[in-house]
Amino acid sequence: MTSSTPPLLQRPRAHHARLDKTIPPALRPVIRAYVLGYASAVAPRVLTLVLQYGARWRRRKSRGPVIVNGTQPQDSFVASLRRILSGGLDPQRFPTFCATLIGGTTLLDVLVRRLMKRWKPQLSGIVRRRLSIWISSFIAGWLSLRLLQSKKTNAFAETKAVNDDKQKTIRYAGRTLDLTLFAATRAVDVVVGELWSQRRQRRVAADQWSWFDSFISKMADPSIFATSCALIMWAWFYTPCALPKSYNKWISSAAAVDSRLIEALRRCHKGELRYGEETGQAPLLQSMCSDYKWPLEWGDPATTVPFPCEIVHMGCGPSCEYHALYRFFRSFKWSMATYLPLNLLARKKDLQGFRKALTSAARSSSFLATFITLFYYGVCLARTRLGPRLLGKHTASRQKIDAGVCVGCGCFMCGWSIFFEAASRRKDMALFVAPRALATLLPRRYPLNKQWRETFVFAFSTAIVFTCVRENRARVRGVLGNILGSVLET
Repeated sequence: MTSSTPPLLQRPRAHHARLDKTIPPALRPVIRAYVLGYASAVAPRVLTLVLQYGARWRRRKSRGPVIVNGTQPQDSFVASLRRILSGGLDPQRFPTFCATLIGGTTLLDVLVRRLMKRWKPQLSGIVRRRLSIWISSFIAGWLSLRLLQSKKTNAFAETKAVNDDKQKTIRYAGRTLDLTLFAATRAVDVVVGELWSQRRQRRVAADQWSWFDSFISKMADPSIFATSCALIMWAWFYTPCALPKSYNKWISSAAAVDSRLIEALRRCHKGELRYGEETGQAPLLQSMCSDYKWPLEWGDPATTVPFPCEIVHMGCGPSCEYHALYRFFRSFKWSMATYLPLNLLARKKDLQGFRKALTSAARSSSFLATFITLFYYGVCLARTRLGPRLLGKHTASRQKIDAGVCVGCGCFMCGWSIFFEAASRRKDMALFVAPRALATLLPRRYPLNKQWRETFVFAFSTAIVFTCVRENRARVRGVLGNILGSVLET
């Protein structure tokens, strides 16, 4: 340990090293994986519980003792906390999955390598090692995902009547789809990254590396992020069932938009609300007009074509640009309230730490505020500024714009706010949203007899990623490569 290492960091590291030495080397990856999986599964739920009860306590403190579901808040909190902590110990949950995946990989690797050395002695040591890691990771990936898939949940079951007096429960697959898409995305990133790296080496050696090659390298992650965000926001608008409920809830909270406006644009997309025709849709937007003190005729699509963009602004006036500025500052304030406390917790409690926390929170808040602003202004751009000039101002064009063009324009623009984030974070953010975007293109539930395909994709992808981590950790980009590398160490 060098003298430059802070004393406060020396003791935890030394303690961690001593604790690691007490565990047999073969079991260290298993225990690390289980602890990490348990913490990642339980910690966010505990934090949410604490924040919920803290906010509830502050709101009701002045009214005397708080009763929650017929019990005192302390008892209810303790019961909820106990349920969360014990739920993480379920053998069919994420912590056991992590231990099975990591432990199975390391333990099977030893066995497979010995068998290959005995039966395939002609293979070189490098080939034998890589093939052994791949096989053991594939088997561990298959078994660990099957463990998660074996847990039955009501969300992936449906009861249908077979006869008049009999019912049959049909179970569906898809519960682990997000995890599979995450692994598949990472595997594709590893393969494409390795192929691109080899191509770069060849072109640099031949002095053929061009500005266009550099441009592609720099734009790859932002393009992935922007495309993924476009798919996610389109799904949030028109097919919210394609997104997890928590994702829908968070986007709705950040967007802060009147649900009646979203519903009006959805009905335009479905063809239920048609301009110049009486289809009985006037009450929807007329209720907004009544609340915001606008003329009621603004909300009648039979007489007003199209409904004014001021309705989209929700009380900010007729200017699209002023509305965009309002959205930016409102979203920035909302984001800072979330990011600043988190950054303060992660930094040293001194002036320099406060400055770094403030800078990091401001950058992330600017990114999110710009994301929301670009989405809204994209809608206005298509409805008011550019759309009518390019597509025309007649009724059919107005219908086409509000039926999907305006939302599509907002979806296309919002993701490019990624440039407000640091370049080092763009790859992690791109790889974070990519699997969620892919999930919007696939059914959330599908027949159980096709589940083996998903299991195979996960096992195959995991084998690629784990083999790369063991052979070339730097190729697995972002935080995941560092985490897997440290967990897999014996």
